[in-house]
Amino acid sequence: MNRLYCRLAVTNLKNNRQFYLPYILAGMVTAMMFYIMRAIQGSDEIASMRGAETVSIMLTMGLVIVALCTGIFLFYTNSFVMKRRRKELGVYNILGMEKKHIAKVMAWEAFILYVLSVSGGIVLGWMFHKLTAMFLAKLTGMSESIPFYISGSGCLQTAELFGVIYLLMLLYNFLQVSLANPIALLHGNNVGEREPKVKWFAAMSGIVCILVGYYLAVSARGVLEAVNMFFVAVLLVIAGTYALFLSVSIAFLKMLKNNKKYYYQTAHFITVSGMLYRMKRNAVGLANICVLSTMVLVIISTTVCLYAGGEDSLKTNFPKELSTTLYLKHVPEQADREHLMGLIEETAQRHNLNMTNVLAYADIVKVIHMEGNVVEYYDNSNTSYNYTEMGMLYLMARADYEKFTGHTYEPIAPGSVKVITSSAFEEDVIQIFDTEYLVAEQTAFPEDFPKEGFQSFLGDTQLIYVIVEDVRALASFLSDEVQYHIELDTGGTPEEQTAFAAAVREALKSSGNQLEYTIYSREEQRDEYMKLNGGFLFLGLFLGVLFLMITVLIIYYKQISEGFEDRERFAIMTKVGMGRSVVKAAINTQVRTVFFMPIVVAVLHLSMAFPMLKTIMFVFGLMNTELFVGCLIVTAVLFAVIYFIVFKLTSRSYYKIVYQ
Repeated sequence: MNRLYCRLAVTNLKNNRQFYLPYILAGMVTAMMFYIMRAIQGSDEIASMRGAETVSIMLTMGLVIVALCTGIFLFYTNSFVMKRRRKELGVYNILGMEKKHIAKVMAWEAFILYVLSVSGGIVLGWMFHKLTAMFLAKLTGMSESIPFYISGSGCLQTAELFGVIYLLMLLYNFLQVSLANPIALLHGNNVGEREPKVKWFAAMSGIVCILVGYYLAVSARGVLEAVNMFFVAVLLVIAGTYALFLSVSIAFLKMLKNNKKYYYQTAHFITVSGMLYRMKRNAVGLANICVLSTMVLVIISTTVCLYAGGEDSLKTNFPKELSTTLYLKHVPEQADREHLMGLIEETAQRHNLNMTNVLAYADIVKVIHMEGNVVEYYDNSNTSYNYTEMGMLYLMARADYEKFTGHTYEPIAPGSVKVITSSAFEEDVIQIFDTEYLVAEQTAFPEDFPKEGFQSFLGDTQLIYVIVEDVRALASFLSDEVQYHIELDTGGTPEEQTAFAAAVREALKSSGNQLEYTIYSREEQRDEYMKLNGGFLFLGLFLGVLFLMITVLIIYYKQISEGFEDRERFAIMTKVGMGRSVVKAAINTQVRTVFFMPIVVAVLHLSMAFPMLKTIMFVFGLMNTELFVGCLIVTAVLFAVIYFIVFKLTSRSYYKIVYQ
């Protein structure tokens, strides 16, 4: 008996290959992607490489996202397939098969699909694993060779993940069949639909959600606000997108229908009426395509930009080849400064390097909250604070500030300060913690200000420089930790710069002063940046391909489903005397309108998200707006080309079904 059920399952899969073949291929590809990512993550060669921690975090994030997306995607495509097979299952029931027998056939089908998808995916993973690992190594700057190997844990976890997914889908299909009566299954594809009503509350809510999301995206003043508001804006736009297609699209089509001059034209009549009755069922699919398209555009454009702008980002965050920060308990005297500088100079001489562009200055840095002319310590527990009002106070002596900026300033009288902010400050007095000081001068940041990038990072009102003649004159700060910075260039090869940084660390460690310090070498950080940005690009391309594949499959199933639904409708129109050319023109208009609606909305979402995305890129030190705009445009154009190709290919399948 089981052999009979197995043969029936095989026959069903063959007869429905138009639906199941893309389903199987998608399962193979997602299984391959999961296996490859798991195999790379568990590789001993990858784990032993420098910067492996960063890459491992990226891969772990990818594994979680791939697993979640795979489950959602397979459930979604399964619903398409089962919808088309309702009549077939109803026939089985009418012919005498009990639901338990149908369940056995479905179980065999699920098992065959599982075996084909997982085995095929794992074999493809074996074939492309090394190539993908080499690509990752190239992006992240890893020079070690990566041998071919088969990951046992990767195979097992892939089989387990897909086993759980296919089992849950099988149980869901059992539930659908058990709850439906045979007549409902038999006529499941022929159930007529009434003209959908406009849900004005949902429509207005969707518009409001999108507008609020757009407002959050374009109004973010700094990175802190942008990062905190990003996911809120994303959720609002996603919710608004679904409401847009579910309600707003129906309202728009109703408006076209009520416009009698427009509606009572043959092509418009067929197109509007067809879209109107279909939109209720297809709105979710169109919204899914729109959201996935937006995700592809955002993920690929940002990760490509991060990788392409890696050098710019590195130089923004590390303007000098060597940056040394010493943490002192007092403002360094001239003798202390000369001693510290002498240690670094001697180290440079031993390594035959010439120090250039030397910048040495001291400052006191505080995280503050500023309201009006009052500066106070930022207190995380104070609920009255707005996180966007958190800022940084830099207290510097005039001589150090002159070295820092390269400009000369007038002496500052005792008890007075010079205030430099990026926002308007016209007060005569500023209260810094518990002490008031006269404001001798207030200026905006000059265009060549050394930390303009950091200023952008914090926003317009968050960066405050307070300059005094002598820092030691402010007694309230004397007990605070003072930072003494020495920044310089040396030239030389990357290896020489790295060795020099290590030697400076050793010199400061052996100086006998028990100094606390941090030393950053641009060349040392370059390797970490390659790991980070290369890992982001790899993950972005990986997920971009996954989301693109999901988008293509949704489009394909949508076209196939609509082809079967429209075939009889357009056949009737032809029989009652409507010209074939008119019907074809109406079909083309309808398909193009529905097909390109999601991509238009996706591009609109991307355009409105640009200010927030640009601000978030500041986190990585990427200030090159032109590069980001270029990456967005190129990504959008390439995606549009791919989308158009998919449209042409899937439309052919649609037309073949309609004109049979």
